[in-house]
Amino acid sequence: MRLDDVEQITLIDRLSFSMPWPESAFRYELTSNPGSLLWVAEADLAEGPRVIGSIVVWMILDEAHIATIAVHPDYRRRGVSKQLLAVALRQAIQQGATLATLEVRAGNLAAQALYRRFRFEIVGRRSRYYRDNNEDAIIMTVRLNQPAAPGQSYLEWLESGGYANASQDSSGSAIVLKGGAS
Repeated sequence: MRLDDVEQITLIDRLSFSMPWPESAFRYELTSNPGSLLWVAEADLAEGPRVIGSIVVWMILDEAHIATIAVHPDYRRRGVSKQLLAVALRQAIQQGATLATLEVRAGNLAAQALYRRFRFEIVGRRSRYYRDNNEDAIIMTVRLNQPAAPGQSYLEWLESGGYANASQDSSGSAIVLKGGAS
């Protein structure tokens, strides 16, 4: 993620959430929070690259907290969020994370299904967490230091899944992930 991506990321956040992050929050994560891991997904279009998704992860000691993940509505259901989550979790493990956690709206079943694919489990609930409609948040976690499959560490499982490989969207343009730590 780069500073010149922030405008597009903020637009995607507004299209994705009823309580989007302000542009200043993304700028802060990128320039001032040394514990942030930030990634964008870009579609390589004929007119040039276009940011189509992003993820922000906070590294807190040995925990990776998925702060936000969003994909432009035109690019959903193409595996972009799986790629973003996989690359961010890999980087978090490489930086010493042993646990990943997040909050997700109780009614966001599509996001919950995505997280379950990554072995996240429901561990709690925050009542009336979301201020816009008082919806509960579901707390989900995954242990990154436990086997994900017989004989495979979680990192090996991520890598063997091919989540970070470039995929093709329906227009045939490649999706590229770019990012790292702030």
